[in-house]
Amino acid sequence: MNVVVLLKQVPDTTDVRIDRETNTLIREGVPSIINPFDMYAIEEGLRLRERAGGGGTVTVMSMGPPQVEASLRDAIALGVDDAILLSDRAFAGSDTWSTSYTLAAGIRKRGAFDVVLCGKQAIDGDTAQVGPGVAQFLDVPQVTHARKIEVGPDGVATVERLMDDGTDVLRVTLPAVISVVKEINEPRLPSLKGKMRAKKAEITVWRSGDLDVEARELGLDGSPTRVVRIFAPEPRPGGRVIQGTVDEVVAALAAELVPAIKGSR
Repeated sequence: MNVVVLLKQVPDTTDVRIDRETNTLIREGVPSIINPFDMYAIEEGLRLRERAGGGGTVTVMSMGPPQVEASLRDAIALGVDDAILLSDRAFAGSDTWSTSYTLAAGIRKRGAFDVVLCGKQAIDGDTAQVGPGVAQFLDVPQVTHARKIEVGPDGVATVERLMDDGTDVLRVTLPAVISVVKEINEPRLPSLKGKMRAKKAEITVWRSGDLDVEARELGLDGSPTRVVRIFAPEPRPGGRVIQGTVDEVVAALAAELVPAIKGSR
């Protein structure tokens, strides 16, 4: 079982700063963590390897600046086999399309895989687009919001997908891309042995020139979407508490609502 887990490093703060030139997040100097949803993807990758008898590998891959290496080492401490960082100034400013394109190129360079796992979304962008985008560029099936994954000996995965009104059960032929929700497992803690191994581990770094990519598809220039304006929403006025008997409250509420409804017509 060869698993690739996509990891994103996100700001560990609510004090988010924006580069006004590019309208992108300023990540330098900001405390960072592994995207929480990706922690469940890492855990599920380890469990898939364990259920397969320990054969195969779990590789974590991320795209970002050199500081992402710290998060990759955190993943190695949890038990993954190796880590790959796609890092190049040419990747800066990527939207979800360009990010998916670059990650897919990295996965292809790494070689054959059975499953690509990722968290359902990142807590900084909240788009949930990169997993499906990677599947599109790799031309493989994809399943989102998985809360249970079972892989049969025939190379077919049975996936229970969490929906607003219940669950779907899907069968998908591997290789495939699967995004997971937090209900799928409980992430483990790193062991002392894992932490020691992570300190010594060699992180593979690939630049744009190492990948089979078109320069015009990378980074800000290769991103078809742009953030054109950023603003803080206007604060909402405070509510008003109406007190009294039921009849008094109803009468006061009607006095407030009726004029407003008439004025909107």
